Amino acid sequence: MKLPADFLKRMKELMNEKEHEEFVLSFDMPRYYGLRVNTLKIDVEQFLHISPFRLERVPWSRDGFYYDEGENPGKHPYYHAGLYYIQEPSAMFPAEVLDARPGECVLDLCAAPGGKTVQIAAGMKGEGLLVANDSNPGRIKALVKNIELCGVRNAIVTNETPGRLAARLPGYFDKILVDAPCSGEGMFRKDESAIRSWERYKNKDFSIVQEEILEAAGKMLKPGGRIVYSTCTFSPDENEAVISSFLGRYEDYELIDIPLPEGAERGRPGWAGGAGKAVKDERMKKCVRFWPHKARGEGHFIALLRKKEPGDGLEKDGETAPGFALNLGRKQGNYHASAGKTKEDFLEAFNEFAGENLDMEIRGYLLLTWDNLYWLPVELPDLDGVKVARLGWHLGRFKKSSPGRTSKTGNVDNMLKHMFEPSHAMVMALKKENLKRVMDFPAGSVEIIKYLKGETLLVEGEKGFIGVCVDGRTVGWAKQTGKEMKNLYPPAWRFIPSGKDVFNKFNEN
Repeated sequence: MKLPADFLKRMKELMNEKEHEEFVLSFDMPRYYGLRVNTLKIDVEQFLHISPFRLERVPWSRDGFYYDEGENPGKHPYYHAGLYYIQEPSAMFPAEVLDARPGECVLDLCAAPGGKTVQIAAGMKGEGLLVANDSNPGRIKALVKNIELCGVRNAIVTNETPGRLAARLPGYFDKILVDAPCSGEGMFRKDESAIRSWERYKNKDFSIVQEEILEAAGKMLKPGGRIVYSTCTFSPDENEAVISSFLGRYEDYELIDIPLPEGAERGRPGWAGGAGKAVKDERMKKCVRFWPHKARGEGHFIALLRKKEPGDGLEKDGETAPGFALNLGRKQGNYHASAGKTKEDFLEAFNEFAGENLDMEIRGYLLLTWDNLYWLPVELPDLDGVKVARLGWHLGRFKKSSPGRTSKTGNVDNMLKHMFEPSHAMVMALKKENLKRVMDFPAGSVEIIKYLKGETLLVEGEKGFIGVCVDGRTVGWAKQTGKEMKNLYPPAWRFIPSGKDVFNKFNEN
């Protein structure tokens, strides 16, 4: 692999001759491939029992596994069911260090495309509040898709700058992940386009942006809370120097020692001033670095910060709300109900759908934005003025039916009635036992491949919405209309086989 000359020169100045030689040679070695089991959809042991892949555990991840380069897990029906997320192995460690728990209030500040977000969500088990933010509008679509694919219920997606978010939610979060935008040197071996990007932006000082993001995160953290700062670059200026500078400016923060995972190394105290600067900070030994010539993964840096003075007596966030509420009474940012309709109209339509199709009790908050219905396990924070892309678990939308139906009194009702249409995100977060009507296909069946390709299935059954499953895990909706099932799998998500070999491989498992 041809590496940038300026990059090689800088790393040679930072390393001794032997280490530099090993480091450079590692870029010509095969990269590692990983997937993380999505425990929101399936337990690890259950997945290992049905997995068609040869897997080996990633030592620093509870749910992570290496798979062979020749495998193609992104083309398997289990991927479309959200049973796992394809993720570079070293990228699994920051969320492990954050260790999000059920009931906490957690922020993923630079979240797109969402791999670490869904890992955080798995730790929270649907309880508490997860805010997934990214300031880049072009990356929000991928973030939302991955959240929906993995069946995450308790996440709000925002599209704000860290500074604006900090102004709205000061001291709000128990834990924050800052997976900061960086020069991306740690991804050179994984993706050669990262080299071209580095050449293009090599004169950009990423550390300025990183320090601003970390400062904003600090403002949003509760006393006693924790921040994980991570990058996928080797540059001291973007790692040890950023952390040392932050600790120098904010005395109410301390660095927490991270247990060293297999193959990783400690942060380097002599790099605390950045490349070429003789500044030493022994606290940097508490950080962790992944090197491609040391660990079975790519390049990463991770630091764990704690805000001192735990807040005794602070009001606890993240408690599950009792009962059932359609929260339309208060203004939430730019969210409004349709004109001329009361909350009872929408609640009636949703309850009608739920009674006919669901076998579960819904407890929490229902929130309406225009004609879209969302759910959260906790009350929505004040997001007035914040750009929100997804207001929790998207249950579906209300559509107006045709006028002219006969009312209970026998008169023709010319008023439009709202009918509830469930979303793909809704079914992806449901279990098979939550649905009254289910069509369950094996992973190697012709039917599941046809369904994922968007084809109509000729299957008789009771009319209504049907949850389509693959080996007992939900993958989408269909609507039974008689002797056929109307395929409701989203067109943008449809499975496109790369050839006959892919389909044959499914049937071999």
